[in-house]
Amino acid sequence: MAHIHDKIDFTVEVFIVHKNKVLLRMHDKHNIWLSVGGHIELDEDPIEAAYREVKEEVGLDIKIAGEALSFGEDDYSYLVTPKYLGRHKVNDNHEHVVFVYFATANTDILTDSTLEHEKGAETKWATLADLQSMNLRPNILHLATEALKELGE
Repeated sequence: MAHIHDKIDFTVEVFIVHKNKVLLRMHDKHNIWLSVGGHIELDEDPIEAAYREVKEEVGLDIKIAGEALSFGEDDYSYLVTPKYLGRHKVNDNHEHVVFVYFATANTDILTDSTLEHEKGAETKWATLADLQSMNLRPNILHLATEALKELGE
């Protein structure tokens, strides 16, 4: 999706676990293994963005790990706290603030992306042993491992 701001955007990453495997996708531009995720749109909160991105990219229905506070107020809501909150440079002029969530899925059956530029992206349900041999970025290795430890069966 288009950038909301020239200098910084808010994004989500979702590490999805199903039966002791975590889902990773090959990024279409950078050719590296990442989680499912993308930009948070102006009309959505990070949780809504996480659900939307997962559905668009791999067709899964997920359950975000964690609980949101609720005080019964109609005009004020709390969101599930992200597992991690990060910030990284995309290039010299642009950065992302990243909300990282862990989630579970009831199936490992994926559908192709509904986004034309991401159709046919390589995906892998990786075990802990697989992660060690995939030459992952250190942050992706750590987050995928933590998701498996927390949500694996």
